[in-house]
Amino acid sequence: MSQTFPTPSPAEWRALAEKALKDRPLESLVHLDPDGLAVRPLYAAATGVEPLFAPRTSDADGRAWDLRTLVEGDDPATVNAAVLADLEGGAASVVLGGRAARDPAGLARALDGVALELAAVGLDAGLDGPAAADALAVAARGAPRAKLRFHMDPVSAFAETGAAPRAMADHLAESAQAAARHAGAYPEATFFLASGRVAHEAGGSIAQELAFAAANAVALVKAAVAAGMSAEQALKGTVLGVSVDQTYFDSLAKLRALRLIWRSIGKAFGIETPAIIEARSSRRMLAARDPWPNLLRLTAAGFAGAAGGADAVVLDGFTRAGGRPDAFARRQARNTQLVLMEEANLGRVDDPAAGSWYLDQRTRELAEAGWEEFRIIEAEGGLVEALRGGLIQPRVARARQALEHALGAGSEHLVGVTKFVDPEPRPAPADPAGPVAGEAGGDACAPLTPIRLAAPFEAEGAAR
Repeated sequence: MSQTFPTPSPAEWRALAEKALKDRPLESLVHLDPDGLAVRPLYAAATGVEPLFAPRTSDADGRAWDLRTLVEGDDPATVNAAVLADLEGGAASVVLGGRAARDPAGLARALDGVALELAAVGLDAGLDGPAAADALAVAARGAPRAKLRFHMDPVSAFAETGAAPRAMADHLAESAQAAARHAGAYPEATFFLASGRVAHEAGGSIAQELAFAAANAVALVKAAVAAGMSAEQALKGTVLGVSVDQTYFDSLAKLRALRLIWRSIGKAFGIETPAIIEARSSRRMLAARDPWPNLLRLTAAGFAGAAGGADAVVLDGFTRAGGRPDAFARRQARNTQLVLMEEANLGRVDDPAAGSWYLDQRTRELAEAGWEEFRIIEAEGGLVEALRGGLIQPRVARARQALEHALGAGSEHLVGVTKFVDPEPRPAPADPAGPVAGEAGGDACAPLTPIRLAAPFEAEGAAR
């Protein structure tokens, strides 16, 4: 004979839950993120979440996503050796940074032996983007199937350094004119990188990063249309850039939210084209004193990029906080993605997050918060005017302070930094050379200076 047990009433369930919480109220499980959005412990169909489906649309040569590496350097021969090693070691594409990406003669030498019809090559040249784009176009020798990723993003460089040699309107116009020059010769190229990462690296919230990327895209597309490109050409030639970090649920929801925001931007221009998203691992999450736990954070970031549907994923070397990664660190970054792709099979499902009540709701809430922040920026005169007027920077500063407070109070953690700290960490080699500084000159704003969340804790430990 089966035995039946009485079902507890809602009040009894609540009492049991509060007993498990040691008499803390259930509401203590709900917390607000830096955007003021409530994050609850449990989601269900009763919350009325509308299902979402936001898959990636591209297929990178039979792979689920494009395994992309970042190679920085000043010596073209050294950069060339690193590029060839990355491509031979499993990377599908590369982004070049440092002086080698800015010097036309050096760029040609850095790409010696690279088949641009097979391996996409992007640039990270800051305000020198148009000149670097011209050099990359010359290196491609007019091959119409060359996969060029010009990645011109003058506004991000301006926001990070706080200075530009000429008015930002001129820099935007030069980038747009360079895109218009090369659009006909290279039909498979993309021209702009509308990134929001500068807001993230300065401590900004997810909504602020999404809004920065959206406003950046609008500024670039408008400049391209003014330079004679069609809105469709400009939209299809724009790559969206965001950061992914160790908070993998939020990072993958961010990527899905960006696709929703992009749909709305496309509709505003009368063009519907799928988003192309490049996700790069966060640098603010990396530790310098003990770099080895960075491998965990970078793996989580790679998971978020893959599961969130990024078209291309770039993971930094685990020693990045100490300088440019060496060959070993770059190999670790490549192999992390290869394991996620080939062994964990993360690309087998178009949108792994679809159907999760929590992730669907989180995606929609982040999209709405990002869109509202984007509308504020546009009402302030657009991204450049909002930066020049010092309107974005205080909002990012408040989000940064909230994040730093959470780490200091112990409600958020960085493994190896605020928790499970190794008293005798092993060092790892890195090239201390930093990025090329921007020029001071014709335009200025308060910079969105990159931070590293571990730095205050590392300084405190060193002072003991």
